[in-house]
This record gives sequence, structure tokens and C-alpha cells, in this order.
Amino acid sequence: MSPRQDLANQPPSVPPALAKKLEKLGIRRRFDLVLHLPLRYEDETHLFPIADAPYGQPVLVEGTVVAHEVSYKPRKQLRVRIEDGGGTLLLRFIHFYPSQLQQYAEGRRIRALGEIRRGFQGDEMVHPKTREVKPGAPLADSLTPVYPTVNGLTQPMLRKLVATELKAQSLDEILPPELAAGLGLTPFADAIRQLHQPPPELSACQLADPQLPAWQRLKFDELLAQQLSMRLAYRARRLGAAPRIVGDNRLATALSGQLPFQLTGAQRRVLEEIRADLAQPHPMHRLLQGDVGSGKTIVAAFAALAAIEAGYQVALMAPTEILAEQHYLKLSAWLQPLGVAVSWLTGSLKKKQKQMALEEIASGQARLAVGTHALFQDDVAFQRLGLAIVDEQHRFGVGQRLALQHKGVEPHQLMMSATPIPRTLAMSFYADLDVSVIDELPPGRTPIVTKLIGSPRRGEVIDFVSRTCAEGRQVYWVCPLIEESETLQLQTAVDCHAQLTLELARLRVGLVHGRMKPGEKAAVMAAFSAGELDVLVATTVIEVGVDVPNACLMVIEHAERMGLAQLHQLRGRVGRGSARSVCVLLFETPLSDLAKARLKVIYENVDGFEIARQDLQIRGPGEFLGARQSGLPMLRFADLEQDAQLLEAARDLAPRLLERYPQAAEAHLERWLAGREHFLKA
Repeated sequence: MSPRQDLANQPPSVPPALAKKLEKLGIRRRFDLVLHLPLRYEDETHLFPIADAPYGQPVLVEGTVVAHEVSYKPRKQLRVRIEDGGGTLLLRFIHFYPSQLQQYAEGRRIRALGEIRRGFQGDEMVHPKTREVKPGAPLADSLTPVYPTVNGLTQPMLRKLVATELKAQSLDEILPPELAAGLGLTPFADAIRQLHQPPPELSACQLADPQLPAWQRLKFDELLAQQLSMRLAYRARRLGAAPRIVGDNRLATALSGQLPFQLTGAQRRVLEEIRADLAQPHPMHRLLQGDVGSGKTIVAAFAALAAIEAGYQVALMAPTEILAEQHYLKLSAWLQPLGVAVSWLTGSLKKKQKQMALEEIASGQARLAVGTHALFQDDVAFQRLGLAIVDEQHRFGVGQRLALQHKGVEPHQLMMSATPIPRTLAMSFYADLDVSVIDELPPGRTPIVTKLIGSPRRGEVIDFVSRTCAEGRQVYWVCPLIEESETLQLQTAVDCHAQLTLELARLRVGLVHGRMKPGEKAAVMAAFSAGELDVLVATTVIEVGVDVPNACLMVIEHAERMGLAQLHQLRGRVGRGSARSVCVLLFETPLSDLAKARLKVIYENVDGFEIARQDLQIRGPGEFLGARQSGLPMLRFADLEQDAQLLEAARDLAPRLLERYPQAAEAHLERWLAGREHFLKA
């Protein structure tokens, strides 16, 4: 490490209490202060006469204090009146200290920065930023940066710390000139200085423009650091050792013969990609994604059989017990007739059942273990784990996935997601994984009609449910909460079940929710699957994995409260048979703008990838990534939708930089991540 890098990585030279405050902002080393960029800027370069100062925008005025008082009606406040010879202005402080009374003594000259508005007693500024000045004091020669901060860390302190590091740190160009020239980027040092210490010719509006060349450079560098770290993580995984798994197709052929359907072309393609990975001597890390109902589970079954044929065990994990149980029932029905023993392990098993499952897994008798996070526990020992399959992988944390890796000698990993990942998100945060996409639905699936209906028309929906069940079909009715919430006042599943039992007296109405005991849930789900219930009232526990082809109507109460991914998942529980399927989204009025945007997207689109793309625009990447973000450096400056071109350029440059200029790549990672790229292990 060079002396300048060593300087950059030293902790800031501040007292321990201040260091803790800086750490809350993610500032752990001196160079982090250089990358701590302003949120906005204040313009103290131009002084307005009070009488001419515009309303509704931050302005700087100067005047002499002519009066000040503490008033108590309608609430305690400090009122200071200043004048500049052409006009007067009231400065009003609702929160203040007694010592401030002296600051605003009559005769003192004050500069105040804030927005002027019309008040009951003339023009006023509420809680302006103020300081005492002498007549003719010079104005600032550039805009004043305002940094993200925490309580107890003032803007002047931050500005001083940042200014110190701008002088001390190396801002030299890291990118080789021949690569940087083709990108047309502003030099790093120029971009950093312009954003921290903007020249007078730049306005606050210009500096807020994400297309400003200085911002473009910082965004590109951030994206490049991310791409480099992901490629290194990918490269490191390929250096690991894993068993070469090549099945003899004996079990796969038997399963194909007993299935009542043929695999689609997309399913066959992704299965070949998985089998090719399993045959390699390094661990597979493949993400299998497909829209709701695209048939990921059968692909996982064939992948599992490849490992079992080769003499290895397989673990399949799901984030919820109801989804894990659906997998267990489905896989058992497919595999046990082939002589493959399948074990079931969750935290809710009784001690004797759990011990039996642990023994089956440890002895190797169980070729496939299906369960929840219980499979991560220390007391679970596999005899010969070769493949780990993780469903809805974004719901598991990095630590949990690492724990699963340690159950075998670096098993191959297949991660599945029914939440389609937008292209820019996949390019950015999943660049370290190989991705397979099932982009074709099985034949016979009917398009789902989506209807938006306000809650006052609930009676019409009840009639529609009656007619649907009279035709021999089944209905899901989903409620978002289990018990009454005074703050949200949403109808609960329990109340809804009681109400529907009365309103649909001739129908068999069941109830399932997350607070029920596993055995009770399983019994209700089994009854619904067997057609012994007409209507299933449920919370969102049925969001994923439930497959009842005879259910062709989904009613979702308070749809305005749910996210797009969740609505799309729930809607996908119907449309699995040949009957015309309908999803009714019941909503309460008035709708917020965000709720209107969500419902418009789900109403107009059935393509999960398009829904995911628009969801990313509405929510941002954080929620999309789920627990995975605990192991990934999140983006602070770049926006995946707006900066897609920069992301493409960074993705193209990363492999060339690693191959031809490894020292430059290392220096770039050191500048931006300071070793944090080593989190990318799962």
C-alpha cells in the first residue's frame, strides 16, 4: 500500500465522540470525507435588499436589529425585527435558547438566509440561518455546501473536516489515460472539487442536475467500483472447489415418464445451463428466475435428481413454512415413487420428529431435505451435500446463505426467485451470479383479467364469488392483517372470515393465516387443494408457492396497501388451470398518489418484468434486494434507471481494467470500497 493510500485509510483525526458521529454517516477513514458529497447548496454570494427579495426561495438579506421580544401566544417564540433602510423583516424562532436573546440585541447587524413568506404581521422568515456581520463584510465567493449530517455534528465542523482532506488526500486520476479518454469523463479531482467547492458561475440548480459532468464522473466511478467488486467475487467463487456432478439421467428419465406435461423450451434450456454448471469443478452460483407460474419447481426437481443420481444429497430451503411445505408435498409426490427419500425439517417439528429428520439427513438416507431456515442450524449435518437450492433467495441474509455453504464441501448453489429482476438491477447487484431466465409460461395457462373495484361495491364482488363457486370453481380472498390495527383500520382475516361465512352461508369458507399452528395451516390448505372448501380467506401467507388449478378468482382487500411485487405474486395464484381467471383488487378511497401509481401498473401489466421495472422506479433498489443488500455495497449516487448508460460503460470497462491494469483496478476499489468488497461472499 502506498503512503498516500495509507493516509486515505487512516481514521479521521478527531476525538472519539466525534468519530462515532462520523461513523453513523459511514465515514470511517479519512478518504470517506472526500466522498461525503453535499446534499444541496446555499447561496450566500448575493445579497438582496429586503424590499426586493423574492418570495418562496432561499435568499440572503442583511439588516440591523431594531426590536426583539419573546412572545407566548399562540406559543412561546423569539421574534426579531431587522431593517435595512428600504424595508423591514421579522425573523421568527420557535425553538431557541435564552442565550440567543443577546445575539439579537438591538443595534446588531445580522445576515439572514431563508425563505421569505407573508405573515400576519408582514413579511417574515421562520428559523433562518443567521450570523452577525460588520457593515460591508464580504460575501461568499462560491455556493455553501450543505452535507448529510447527524445530531451534534454541525455543518461548519463537517465543512472544515472535508476541506482539510481535500488538501491532504491524493485526488490523482486512477483510470489509465487511454481508457479514460474514450469515456469523455471529467477528471476525478476536478469533479470532486467542483461538488465540494463549486465555482461562483455555477448555480444551485445546475449543481443539483444529475447530468452535470461532475456528478456523471462520480456516478461512473461508483458503478465501476461495484462492477469490479462483483467480478472479483465471481472470479473468487470460480477458484473454489466443488464436486463435479454428472447424473446418468436414470431418475430424470423416470420422472419425465410419469409427468402429465412436457417441459417448455425455456425450462429445458435453463435445465441444460444448470447441468453444465454442476459438471464443473467449481461451485455453481446460478440465479433461476421466472415469472409467477413459469415452472421453476420442476426445473429444481430435475436439478436435484442430477445430484442424487451422482450420489449426493440436496437441500431445498424456502423462507416460510407454508411455501416450504408446498415444495415438500410437490417434490415428494414426484420423487418418492422413484425411490428417492425426502425429509422435512422446520423449527415447528416436535422433538421426536425433528430428531428423526436429523438422523435421516446425517446418515444419507434422506437424499433430499426440504425445509425452512431450520436447515441452517448447527445441529443439521449432511452426509454428502452436493447441491443447495434456495427459493425466494432475496429473503435470506448473506450470513444464512454462507451457513448453508458450510454444510458441505462448498456445495453448488441454485437460487430461485419468482420476483423478476429488472435488467439494470441484474446488471448491477446480481452481476456476480450466472442468471437463467424462464421466459415462457407452460401451455394451457389462461390470461388473468384484473379488475379495480372500490370498497363501496363490495356487494357486487360477493355476488361474483357466489356465481364462481356455483360453477364448481374456488376462490381466494386475501386480507392484509390478522387482527385489528387501530392505526390502519384494515379489515382483518379473522373478521373477514366471520363476515363471509354469514354472507356466503351456502358455501364452505376456510381460514388460514400466519399465527395458526403448522398442523392447522396444513389441514386447511390440504382441504382447499382437495376441493373441500369453496373459499379460502387468507393473509399473504399464500403469496408464493400455493398451486390449486381449480381456483380461478382472487379477491385482494386493501390492495392499495400492498407492494407491486406482492400483488403480482398473489395474482399469480390463479390462472393455473384452463378456466377464465379474474383478480379483483378492492381498494379504499381516497387513494394516495403512490397507491394510484401502484394500482395503475398492476392493472395495465401482466408481464412480471415490466411490473418489476416500474416497481424499481417507484421504490428504488433497496427493498428489491431484500436481505441481500446486507452483503453488498449499496449505491449512494448512481440511479439504476437514469444512469443505465453509465452502468453499461462501467460493466464494459471492468473486465478490461482487471485484465490489463490490475493495479489500477485495485486502487479504484481501495478508493471507493476500502476493502468492503470482501463482503461479497454469498
